[in-house]
Amino acid sequence: MQPLQLYNTLSRKKEPFVALNAPYVGMYVCGPTVYNYVHLGNVRTFLTFDTLYRYLTFIGYKVRYVRNLTDVGHLVGDGDDGEDKIGRMAKLEKVEPMEIVQRFTNDFHTVMAQFNTFPPSIEPTATGHMVEQIEAVQTLLANGLAYESNGSVYFDIDTYNKRGGNYGKLSGRILDDLLNETRELDGQSEKRSPLDFAIWKRAAPEHLMRWNSPWGEGFPGWHLECTCMSTKYLGKQFDIHGGGMDLKFPHHECEIAQGDGLTGVDPVRYWMHSNMLTVNGQKMSKSLGNSFLPAELFAGSHPLLDQPYSPMTVRFFMLQSHYRSTLDFSNDALKAAQKGYRRLANGLRVIKTLSYPSDAEAENGVAVDEAKQKEIQKAVQQFYDAMNDDLNTAVAIAQLFTLLKYVNMLYLNQLQAAVLGEETFNLLKESFVTFMQDVLGLLEEGATNQPVLEGLLTLYKEYKEQRQYDKVDQIRSYFKAQGLAIKDMKHQIDWAYEE
Repeated sequence: MQPLQLYNTLSRKKEPFVALNAPYVGMYVCGPTVYNYVHLGNVRTFLTFDTLYRYLTFIGYKVRYVRNLTDVGHLVGDGDDGEDKIGRMAKLEKVEPMEIVQRFTNDFHTVMAQFNTFPPSIEPTATGHMVEQIEAVQTLLANGLAYESNGSVYFDIDTYNKRGGNYGKLSGRILDDLLNETRELDGQSEKRSPLDFAIWKRAAPEHLMRWNSPWGEGFPGWHLECTCMSTKYLGKQFDIHGGGMDLKFPHHECEIAQGDGLTGVDPVRYWMHSNMLTVNGQKMSKSLGNSFLPAELFAGSHPLLDQPYSPMTVRFFMLQSHYRSTLDFSNDALKAAQKGYRRLANGLRVIKTLSYPSDAEAENGVAVDEAKQKEIQKAVQQFYDAMNDDLNTAVAIAQLFTLLKYVNMLYLNQLQAAVLGEETFNLLKESFVTFMQDVLGLLEEGATNQPVLEGLLTLYKEYKEQRQYDKVDQIRSYFKAQGLAIKDMKHQIDWAYEE
């Protein structure tokens, strides 16, 4: 088996993953700013790193997964000026900022549960780590890498670079180009350079969220929060830092500078970024009216949607694309994903009911088919190879469909389990279930009341035998309304998720 390789944004290439302290892995992912409902771009990022978390755990690593909640300091426009996003929403609704935080934290957790993502090991908040942030500002000042100006404190990029730093190395931005792009904005006159960024901001009189500090009342800079929370729980250097592509600059660039400035080492070994979403080829944005929330997807309530799409359909759809590629939402693509997901869900339901026959049943002169054994073994191996190739879930899913072919052959009595041999049969069953559920996080959804379905199928069979076709049709209609189909097979009558 090839070793796990991850694409490192910092080196711009795939690298073999070598944990700092194997089998332990430290992974930090930038969580949401909880001022509004979580959007699909966020979901893709969290789903990507949920899959990485699952896979690392599956192959034997012990992962401490830290994903923060930003509940202060993230200003409108993502820069150093303007209103706090949470404070602004609180003013609009005339409520306490922490009411906004609580409401959208609850929503975030609900959505993450709907998509079957594992909760992180630790979920720290910015407001819960004010002491650490003030101490970090003091350390950067003492190290000569920050300066105070009018009650705010800024990171000094020029001094950092003169001491051997390389601000811009993650994003590939060149300082001279950045300086030419930067406009003079309100408040920038108090900076030594337009590129310097706030690690502590003086609170204006109207600013709702504020804390006492050695520099007066204020609040922490957005970039500093992640540096303090990641290093507190993962150490001054850790394995993996994840986030969306939009955070590469300036957020993650600033984290590198701060971490290096505080400890003297680059904080992160592997920087990983998920790509953006588009809708029918256009960038997803509220201004274009093509941005929809998870709840709108599940309900099919957005004008651009033809129908509802379930959480597992959307999860499957996202996993069908490599996390570093642009992902385009369209009804055709989502409908195709729904069909593909339901085919796999039917296979998952079926394989759990199959078992290898007892020795007496198997002793009927059936010859083992080595070609079929090899195809199953190869598909299992290629699933691992795909996941080890920078988490290539698209190729991994293709291997699941190869395994599904054999699941269906067994189910339809087109293949006897003894033809595969017990070891290969068990490999097929265990791999299909664990790859789908544990690694890719795809669960069966719907059909929760299976005893009722089994009872209805018994009635269905009786009505068919009695030629009461009106009642047969009624039961078929009931199943169809549940998104299910009745399968009349030679050897049995069963139900399946409608594909």
